Amino acid sequence: MQQGSSYPPAGYGTAGAYAGAGAQAPASAQGMLFNQLEQMQQEIAQLRGMVEEQQNEIQRLKQEGLERYQDLDQRISSGAAAGGAPAQNSADGAANANGTPTPPAAQQQASAEPGDPAKEKLYYDAAFDLIKAKDFDKASQAFSAFLNRYPNSQYAGNAQYWLGEVNLAKGDLQAAGQAFAKVSQAYPSHAKVPDSLFKLADVERRLGNNDKARGILQQVIAQYPGSSAAQLAQRDLQRL
Repeated sequence: MQQGSSYPPAGYGTAGAYAGAGAQAPASAQGMLFNQLEQMQQEIAQLRGMVEEQQNEIQRLKQEGLERYQDLDQRISSGAAAGGAPAQNSADGAANANGTPTPPAAQQQASAEPGDPAKEKLYYDAAFDLIKAKDFDKASQAFSAFLNRYPNSQYAGNAQYWLGEVNLAKGDLQAAGQAFAKVSQAYPSHAKVPDSLFKLADVERRLGNNDKARGILQQVIAQYPGSSAAQLAQRDLQRL
């Protein structure tokens, strides 16, 4: 070994040619990966922020819907909105002996407003939110008020059907039967008619009126043979 030389050679692993060839490229690759990772973390943080904003907005809209109907409930309880009294009548007359629904007592429509699809949808959605919240008492009041205010709305047929559902959930069979019967009477071409008749038959069965229930089920099968309601009616008819 030559005197005065050192080992390892100068520049090896520091700033010489060896270091440049062996360390420069990996350092650059690591930097790129770090930048990509940092960018991904920023994007994830932005997405989380957007999701949080959307959740807050949904919560705000739900709260507004409930607040709208607090005022509506006060007017209903004070008698400003109609629809509650007819729902307490007997279920007799909801269907005749042959199962054909007959018109219930006429609902008051003195406060009906001109059509406004945007406003109607807000009221309907707010009422439906009460179903999701399982507040069936308020939902029943809300749908009754909606039908009183917008009897000719494009949402009226659905509202009439859901009025029956919420009354059924409350255990008010009389009101449920009248609401379901009203669907086919007031909205005969609506898509909810087969379902409402099937539900009406269920109400009559629960009330012990098996003959009426049987007649309504036969009507569903005969008039709406391709519907899911007809399939369910066929099943229930075999059980009566």
